[in-house]
Amino acid sequence: MDYTEFNKLYDDIRDIIDSARANTYRNINFNMVLAYWNIGKVIVDVEQEGKERADYGKKLIEKLSLKLTEDLGKGFSRQNLQNMKQFYKCFKNCQTLSGKLSWSHYILLMRIDNEDTRDFYLKEAEGEMWSVREMDRQINSLLFERIALSRNKAQVKTLANEGHIIKSPKDVIKDPYILEFLELPEHPTYNEKDLKNAIIGKLKTFLLELGKGFAFIDRQKRITLDNEHYYIDLVFYNYILKCFVLIDLKLGKLKHKDIGQMDFYVRYFEKENRKDNDNPTIGIILCSDKNDAMVKYTLLDESRNIFASRYRLCLPTEKDLEDEIKREREAIEIEKRLKKKNNNHLKRSPNFI
Repeated sequence: MDYTEFNKLYDDIRDIIDSARANTYRNINFNMVLAYWNIGKVIVDVEQEGKERADYGKKLIEKLSLKLTEDLGKGFSRQNLQNMKQFYKCFKNCQTLSGKLSWSHYILLMRIDNEDTRDFYLKEAEGEMWSVREMDRQINSLLFERIALSRNKAQVKTLANEGHIIKSPKDVIKDPYILEFLELPEHPTYNEKDLKNAIIGKLKTFLLELGKGFAFIDRQKRITLDNEHYYIDLVFYNYILKCFVLIDLKLGKLKHKDIGQMDFYVRYFEKENRKDNDNPTIGIILCSDKNDAMVKYTLLDESRNIFASRYRLCLPTEKDLEDEIKREREAIEIEKRLKKKNNNHLKRSPNFI
């Protein structure tokens, strides 16, 4: 057996061992999660046998903690037993528990009061293989609330039950995007080059913020037309939508010329880079501020795959998103009233047929 054959044999055996160890770890981990669920169930069942009083429950937990720690060692503090009790209350059906998530994942999930929101993060963490740190960041950045922002109640329920399903370009768009991980000041003392470099330095986290299916292709992608050079800030490919995604970064408020520039980039990519099996190219302009009406009336009807979104350099609060929802609803109502007014005007016009 030569050196190459031996190395291949070794790699095959090593893969088998590593896979077995990983499966063993997952099985042990999930068995412990189930054990904690059952402990929580037993405690809750005892408390509900006509004895559910705050003082009784507190004394019971303290007594159990002391005895279990004495007999079995660490892992059974009063707080941890309270977590097990809360775990059972949050996930009454143990069939919904995932073998891909650790106890630390569930600790984070239990902090979420809303059941729909909790179910969404469980589905996403399982499907996207989030680490505990990644899940914590997505919860703190209010991912569910941002995705649900422009959806109705039925769509939000579907989001909770199925996770984030990508079917159209609009499904991958967020507004705002949260870029707190760049650690840049909220009020810019930097230029666009600094912003681009910061994103490239934290590309893995930026991909997580972009969402599902994104693969990095290029930065400062050069386009040459009539001996003039133009540069697209970031180019990605989304393997779920099967299309290129172009991102242009802008400081300050979105301008008319920024939309025209992205329209040019997308049209160029459609002619020069898009293959027959690719879907239409998507363009995203990321800016710190934008005027929705200006975006709406600047884009041509055929430019349906160009989007403008804001970015924020700090984590949002729920109040921020509540204000955003209110602003968006007000904009929709104004648009409906204008449309109704225009229709009524047409009906009253003598030339109306």
